[in-house]
Amino acid sequence: MSQFRQVDSQFLASPQITVADVAEAQQLGVKLIVNNRPEGESDDQTPGAEIAAAAEAAGIAYVAIPVTHAGFSMPQVEALKQALAQIGDAPVLAYCRSGTRSTLLWALAQAANGGNPFEIAAKAGAAGYDIGPIRAQVDILSARAQG
Repeated sequence: MSQFRQVDSQFLASPQITVADVAEAQQLGVKLIVNNRPEGESDDQTPGAEIAAAAEAAGIAYVAIPVTHAGFSMPQVEALKQALAQIGDAPVLAYCRSGTRSTLLWALAQAANGGNPFEIAAKAGAAGYDIGPIRAQVDILSARAQG
């Protein structure tokens, strides 16, 4: 049983996945897997190359947008925005150690697209993730996007 959490109609967040989880993602119709974990972060993580190979074999696109504990940068936000735009409305699975960094990056990308900060926070919260640590950035990005 996976630990995939539905954040919104398109986006699933998860703790570290395995090659076996790629098959479950495929069954759920996932068309893009986003790896937000730096390589070698812990000894027990499945290498990104193995997940990428399993994704390719399953017909799922794969992109690595590593987020370290140093925090988030605009290039990371832009990379996720671009990846989501390219995949359209298809389901996306993003993972890191716990799913938190993936969800926080999703929140920043949604805000950068003009998403409502309250709705973003509510969706993340309903999935069990708190965007409190980045809420100020979400508000700023949303306001900037709305012009």
